[in-house]
Amino acid sequence: MSEIEIFENILKRNDEIAGENKKLLKNTLCINIMSSPGAGKTTLLENTLKSINNKYKVGVIEGDVTTSNDAKRIKKYIKDVIQIKTEVFGGGCHLDARMINFALKKLKVNKKKYDIIIIENVGNLICPADFYLGEDKKVLLLSLTEGEDKPLKYPLMFQVADLLLINKIDLLPFLNINTVNLKNNVKKIKPNLKMMEISAIKEKNLERWLKVLFNWLKRKKQWQK
Repeated sequence: MSEIEIFENILKRNDEIAGENKKLLKNTLCINIMSSPGAGKTTLLENTLKSINNKYKVGVIEGDVTTSNDAKRIKKYIKDVIQIKTEVFGGGCHLDARMINFALKKLKVNKKKYDIIIIENVGNLICPADFYLGEDKKVLLLSLTEGEDKPLKYPLMFQVADLLLINKIDLLPFLNINTVNLKNNVKKIKPNLKMMEISAIKEKNLERWLKVLFNWLKRKKQWQK
């Protein structure tokens, strides 16, 4: 059996479990946040939770190869947090549907009524793009410090994304980067990808991101009726 056949079999089984996750999440909006390491996912998540945790029932699934550092940060805002260490599942550089299924059951999504489940994927611009988890939306976070060429180097990640958040715009005066060139490179890969410039740490333009999140939640609730 070739490597391609093995990979196809892995993805097939993954998609089957993702379908189970989708059923578990039928009443819940599920967001998969992806980025390279250090792009600002956890900071974005912290400031998002500060705005929504008193209004909605939220659960968070944290993914890392090792450590529970991010989960500890998130537990300052909500109790329903599951840390997945992929080293326990073989040390993968991404979350897969099997891991999410395990986390959803730990969160007791079949008993508790969550409005939103947010997945913070392992920092990686390659593998997470291949694995459907049963989520409703994929959010890609790209730091300006990563340069203008990342969409061209890692096209699949941008192709599968539903929203691109261009983070750390507060650093723009100190960087040799042209945001017009960056956005044009994104459009070469996915012309209709919605993009927003934000600063997660400075909480700049986060209201635009929250508006999108609330609209997604509203549509999910309407679909349930």
